[in-house]
Amino acid sequence: MADMNNGDSAVKEQVASGFLGNLGKIYGGYAGGFIGFVLVLAVLEQMGVSNAILGYCFVFLTIGVYAYIGILSRTADLSEYYVAGRVVPPLYNGMATGADWMSAASFISMAGGLYLGGFNNLGYVLGWTGGYVLVAILLAPYLRKFGQFTVPDFLGTRYEGHAARICGVVVLFCASFTYIVAQCFGIGIITSRFLGIEFEIAIFVGLLGILVCSMLGGMRAVTWTQVAQYIILIIAYLVPVVWLSTTRYGIPIPELTYGQALNDIAQLEAKLGVVKAHAGAFLDATGKFSWTEFNNFWALVLCLMVGTASLPHILMRYFTTPNVRDARESVAWSIFFIFLLYFTAPAYAAFAKLEVYQNVIGQPIASLPAWVQNWAQVGGMLTIKDANADGILQLAEFGINQDIIVLAMPEIAGLPYVISGLVAAGGLAAALSTADGLLLAIANALSHDIYFKMIDPKANAVRRLTVARALLVIVALIAAAVAGTRPSGIIQMVAWAFSLAAAGLFAPLVLGIWWKRTTKAGAVAGMICGFGLCLYYLIMTQYFAMPLWFGIRNISCALFGMPVAFIVTFVVSLMTPAPSQQMQEFVDSIRVPRGAVAETGSIRE
Repeated sequence: MADMNNGDSAVKEQVASGFLGNLGKIYGGYAGGFIGFVLVLAVLEQMGVSNAILGYCFVFLTIGVYAYIGILSRTADLSEYYVAGRVVPPLYNGMATGADWMSAASFISMAGGLYLGGFNNLGYVLGWTGGYVLVAILLAPYLRKFGQFTVPDFLGTRYEGHAARICGVVVLFCASFTYIVAQCFGIGIITSRFLGIEFEIAIFVGLLGILVCSMLGGMRAVTWTQVAQYIILIIAYLVPVVWLSTTRYGIPIPELTYGQALNDIAQLEAKLGVVKAHAGAFLDATGKFSWTEFNNFWALVLCLMVGTASLPHILMRYFTTPNVRDARESVAWSIFFIFLLYFTAPAYAAFAKLEVYQNVIGQPIASLPAWVQNWAQVGGMLTIKDANADGILQLAEFGINQDIIVLAMPEIAGLPYVISGLVAAGGLAAALSTADGLLLAIANALSHDIYFKMIDPKANAVRRLTVARALLVIVALIAAAVAGTRPSGIIQMVAWAFSLAAAGLFAPLVLGIWWKRTTKAGAVAGMICGFGLCLYYLIMTQYFAMPLWFGIRNISCALFGMPVAFIVTFVVSLMTPAPSQQMQEFVDSIRVPRGAVAETGSIRE
């Protein structure tokens, strides 16, 4: 506890140090350097340098920068490794959280989902953004005041025993592992396309980028790498759509012009005979209003919101701030940095669809540009079938996976190839940053909560860090191997992870802070029942063709598990003896939004 409680006293010294005192200059110079790097590659493209070389430059040089930051941030200090020394300023913690949050699903697949599903898939934007309101109001400041390393740490201390800790680790592992498989899948798509290697091999090549960022420095390395990754991913996401908005409508703000793009799309859809309008709300495949689509939309929004407030790798980010107030400010900055991308995603989808309708559909198949063949070779992500043998590509003959729409859009629109490389670098930054955070969440929970807390409480710092790093590598290799089997689409796997976390962790976290009558037996029973029901529904509907309950898709399986978790926790808590007075006073101290970190040393598990 001394290591953790001395955090506030060490803050002033470290803030005054050269690195933390010059973060603005350091990352400002980094952003300028990256823009200069892109401009140099643009000049090289005009001089005739091949696309393959440009792709290699983007992938390897950006990963090289992340590796350099990771190596510089290496540490053997437990507090630095687990919580970055608790010295990360709110602005930069918000930026790191934005990178940690905007995974391959947000960067690569969300706009693709809007492209294919239109209004019905806006639930992803609403749910993922709205979840941070719950984080700010219900959890982040109070978990920071708790003052430990991990989410299972809170559960083990609050519920006075290893039973709740083990349940927390199980839920954390299942949700985070599902999430990280999706990131490895996205990394495989990018590296396969832009390095020209097999998808299964590309995953492991990208895996090296994950490990060099996180293995040596833990949360300290990941934090400063994620700030750098955010700068790259937000530039990469905005440039293509700003370019198209400017060239098409004369306004460099795509959020203001994509309404015109939607009008143009509607006219083209009328000519193509599209039944389901792109901007129509809650429409089924026949273009009619559907209560099933309506219910699934709001179920998804709810599950993603609650899942956001339950994901350990996100909650861990608020353990890194100097104090409780900074944790709250970090959430506000997180929302701002996430907003920049999410507010643009619908515009990205609209411009991508408009470009496909105008530049691809109706063209002679024999004269389609090279990018069509290149993407068709990446795991069958794009298909062309001349069903009526007329040699002209019809809308029904063009199949594109939502996971490549953002990556392929610059080529579809005929933009310079350097823009495609830039987008690839941004997508890689998004996937790597989230994968690093997830790997740390899993490895830290296994090494700290299982190994140190339960197996070897006398282990020294060197042994604990060795175990954490070894587990990080093992989990990464397993996740990459699973991703190579192509289990599902990126955005679907990520939604599963959110539902699993929501069903298993939200109730014990929220009730543990806001209802001091919650007992150990109630929390454990609630986690088991809620998570178990959610997992059952997911597995049975996905792999055993079980009919959907009330038509709710399994990406929203927390809709069934989460209420059960709350009800069971509440009922069992009332049926069992109340927590000790000491524990109830401890809960009261956590809920006070000011003051020093709560003392947990006297609480016995």
